[in-house]
Amino acid sequence: MAKAWGGRFQKETAPLMDDFHSSIHFDYRLAEEDIRGSIAHAKMLGDTGIITRSEADTIIIGLKRILEKVKAGQISWDPSAEDIHMNVEQLLIREIGELGKKLHTARSRNDQVALDTRLYLRTEISALQTIFQKLFQVLLKLAEREQATIMPGYTHLQRAQPVLLGHHLLAYFEMFRRDYQRLEDCLKRVLISPLGSGALAGTGIPIDREKVAAELGFSGITGNSIDGVSDRDFVIEFISVASLIMMHLSRFCEELVLWSSMEFGFVEMDDAYSTGSSIMPQKKNPDVAELIRGKTGRVYGNLMAILTVMKGLPLAYNKDMQEDKEALFDTVDTVKGCLTIFIPMLDTLSFNRARMLEATKDGFLNATDLADYLVKKGLPFRTAHAVVGKLVKYCLDNGKRLEDLSLKEFQKASSLIGEDIYQFLKIEKVVEVRNSVGGTGFAQVRSEIEKASSWLESIKHYNKG
Repeated sequence: MAKAWGGRFQKETAPLMDDFHSSIHFDYRLAEEDIRGSIAHAKMLGDTGIITRSEADTIIIGLKRILEKVKAGQISWDPSAEDIHMNVEQLLIREIGELGKKLHTARSRNDQVALDTRLYLRTEISALQTIFQKLFQVLLKLAEREQATIMPGYTHLQRAQPVLLGHHLLAYFEMFRRDYQRLEDCLKRVLISPLGSGALAGTGIPIDREKVAAELGFSGITGNSIDGVSDRDFVIEFISVASLIMMHLSRFCEELVLWSSMEFGFVEMDDAYSTGSSIMPQKKNPDVAELIRGKTGRVYGNLMAILTVMKGLPLAYNKDMQEDKEALFDTVDTVKGCLTIFIPMLDTLSFNRARMLEATKDGFLNATDLADYLVKKGLPFRTAHAVVGKLVKYCLDNGKRLEDLSLKEFQKASSLIGEDIYQFLKIEKVVEVRNSVGGTGFAQVRSEIEKASSWLESIKHYNKG
């Protein structure tokens, strides 16, 4: 078939070139966005008198018919038409005749694809935010249920201090809250319309860019036509946010993989979200968590791919930028897929509270509290630290815990230690006293759950509004 741009060419493109050049095999996913953008563009052309009102109405009716067929899966995309934009234009010409050729007035595929991609991202960011709200609900439910469950906290993967499981879960709530907020912030830069930038220099036809932007629900228009068609910062920013989301999911999954091992025994995955071994009958593998952990690298790869594509491009549009779509689509699919299965997996976890509590009794998790006890008695912290370090060494040499030591043994290390030390070293007490804002104390965790719940309600209300 004749190319829309073929006027100056004297020979057909090679079949290999057609296949290599075409993007319809992946950018067909922008069909609905392309048609909605075209409807808004046609309406503006009619409203400004660039084409007649009757012509605009006919074009819009034709586009709406095509949109219905797209939604119904009744369209076969033509690779020879190169991309989604030319495919839609061809379909429109078949639907309404030669008048369909007027749709491309004052528009280039360069500003058209930038618009389509922004429309697509707006929809997908909204979908991700809805999924996140479900994740927040599950996390808060678990944090509330486990707000009194004591477990070891770790640094360097070594037992450090006792914390509440609810507090540990709320740490991930904070990570995912930042991800949600980053999506919200990213959306501000997505909702800027590039349409009207033309190929790179704008247009001499008296269009109304603001009208099209408002029609599509955008908050503004790009301020420079060259930047309007050559910018893919919003794609890079989104994939950057997605990479952080995946990093947080991966960290959570890493802990679940560790905790579900015999060595930890803190958690058991539900059978519905586990697999077995083809050779070892006893195995129960945390495959969902492992796959999410693995897919994180895939999203990182997409980020590096688009950064590499863009790093050396002169202004304005270059064909290299076609490579942004597959990276973007794959990122959206991967993040949505991971979140969608992570939520029910998380919701069905069974925590072994007794095992977690027992694990706090080894490793001297109350050593810092003994140092704090001495500080309250007037000893400088560095001196107290040294005293407790020697007591820990003594316990290691004699197979004892700190709370097993006699008062005489304690006082041999420091005369400041009194009978009240045993109450002070109880694991429950160690947790209870950590009531600094954001700490793991029982009262603080209850307070943080309430604050997180209020925030979740506020974003639900905002999104409904």
